[in-house]
Amino acid sequence: MSSTLLDPPAPPRQLIRQKRRRSYLPWLLLSATMVILGVMTGYPVVRLLVMSFQEYERAQLMGVPAEWVGFDNYAAVLTDVEGFWTVFARSFALMIVLVVITMVLGMLVALLMIRVGKRMRLLMSVGLLLAWAMPTLAATTVWGWVFDTQYGVVNNLLTAITGDRWFGYSWLINPLSFFVILTCIVVWGAVPFVAFTLYAGLTQVPEEVMEAAQLDGASAFQRFRLIQVPYVRGIITVLVVLSMIWDLKVFTQVFVLQDIGGDRELTNTIGVYIYQTGMAQGHYGMASAIGVIFVVVMLTIAYPYVRRTLREDEQ
Repeated sequence: MSSTLLDPPAPPRQLIRQKRRRSYLPWLLLSATMVILGVMTGYPVVRLLVMSFQEYERAQLMGVPAEWVGFDNYAAVLTDVEGFWTVFARSFALMIVLVVITMVLGMLVALLMIRVGKRMRLLMSVGLLLAWAMPTLAATTVWGWVFDTQYGVVNNLLTAITGDRWFGYSWLINPLSFFVILTCIVVWGAVPFVAFTLYAGLTQVPEEVMEAAQLDGASAFQRFRLIQVPYVRGIITVLVVLSMIWDLKVFTQVFVLQDIGGDRELTNTIGVYIYQTGMAQGHYGMASAIGVIFVVVMLTIAYPYVRRTLREDEQ
């Protein structure tokens, strides 16, 4: 009799069936999305991986069977010091500069949006949204007009200010000035997203904590370093990782500026280099190998962020 009182009642069969149905329901709802992602993303990745082990040229586009060459494409890429490694080092250095400038300016703009009044904040938000909403191709074309050799705004201003004749001076033919202009274009389009994201995070810092620190004699920089930054550290990590990925694969800005007047050999980045190797020269197998290496680099960059996110979820 005591055992019957202590034993819990068995769950009804209907409840067990409902739990089993509920466990399958999320997967059923996600099935369509998973199929679409598998077709739209999975197939190109598999195709890219297969082509990287083949000698795939323009003849293969006409139906000639592709020959398997194993790791020859990877060996050719990884031993090309003047080609691949030069472009990769240039892209990586450019990425570091872009990420640092974007994060610093984005943080400064976010802090400024907190300090200014509502009207000025609204005006700043509208300006940032306009810069963010402008298509990359259109923005790069406008910046190209600003630095145009004959009719550019910069050359006209320098002529009016200095009295020297700047008409005909090309800002894009010099690699250093080319990358300065490229940095302005990329940072100009990336700062709004960083600023808005950091502003949203900084507004969540409790005002009581900031006021208590101020009463204790902490300076503005100390409050920023010891209170505000720890609160938005996770957001900063995400923004840094995303900025590194975006800036490392920058393509449109470089390609358009090169068409306007840049030296391709001295200003190529990894994205343009892959395009030229595949589409322009017809070495699709080689371009696929570079793409696979590039994907591995991207995953290596994103791995610490994913690992940290999973650890935070477990805690």
